Amino acid sequence: MLWRRNLFAPLAALALALTASAGAGTAAAATDTTVVAAAPAAPAADDFGAPGPYPTAVEVGAITTLYYPRDIADSDRRHPVIVWGNGTGGVPLVYRDLMLHWASQGFVVAAANTPMSNLGISMRASIDMLTGRNADPASIFFDRVDLEHIGASGHSQGGAAAIVVGADPRIDTILPIQPGPLANIDAVRVPALLLAGQRDSIVFPALVKAFYNAADHIPALYGEVRGADHFTVVGDPGPFAAPTTAWFRAQLMGDRTAGAQFFGPGCGICADTATWSDVRRNGLALSVPAATP
Repeated sequence: MLWRRNLFAPLAALALALTASAGAGTAAAATDTTVVAAAPAAPAADDFGAPGPYPTAVEVGAITTLYYPRDIADSDRRHPVIVWGNGTGGVPLVYRDLMLHWASQGFVVAAANTPMSNLGISMRASIDMLTGRNADPASIFFDRVDLEHIGASGHSQGGAAAIVVGADPRIDTILPIQPGPLANIDAVRVPALLLAGQRDSIVFPALVKAFYNAADHIPALYGEVRGADHFTVVGDPGPFAAPTTAWFRAQLMGDRTAGAQFFGPGCGICADTATWSDVRRNGLALSVPAATP
């Protein structure tokens, strides 16, 4: 398909450039390795675009790259999961900044290594893998993964994969970013935040709105990031960092401050015209009170 051909070359080139700059420690490999990131400063409670309080680490495996709180083995809580699908031709390294941002907020991010994620097979396999490691007393993840709260996200083809995986009963919410067209949202039974880019010439906003319009059976929101093209989320995620973090904090952590960004009469993103060129909430989303995710 044309959208796949148009996407492959720039993502592949960017992946190679990022790999060269990041070094071999973060490139996909057949054996596991760990890369530790520095501890961020603690953000304000409602500054979802700022790094979270958790130092982070990366583990690169054959099928999945994990981004997670570095000291998870000593954590006093279980950490919710976000499974991720890459755009066509992409690898997790392309989206490393966003993955690390979520990990710093307390999430275990399981990013499928495949550059062709649409069927969601590797994303589901990531859940299976974390389920096993959460049950393994020898694992640093032993009893520290909150498998009752799992979200699915991805970009472009991976956004479509997030919708596909959203039909899995283990998934609690989906956040497709500029999703490709090869998915059926009718099978999804969980809340959805669908993000588009105002200047996206690969996945036009109208295609994302079509998913939103079809999602009348679930609480669904549509957000169109002002000025964003198809690759704004790649590398430094910029305006995508804060709303995606707030959504997952609301849906997977029960963060009421984060929930107020999307629900209730004071809906934060609805009033933020500097970030958003279009925000829509369907009837079921409008019925969700601000005080609950």
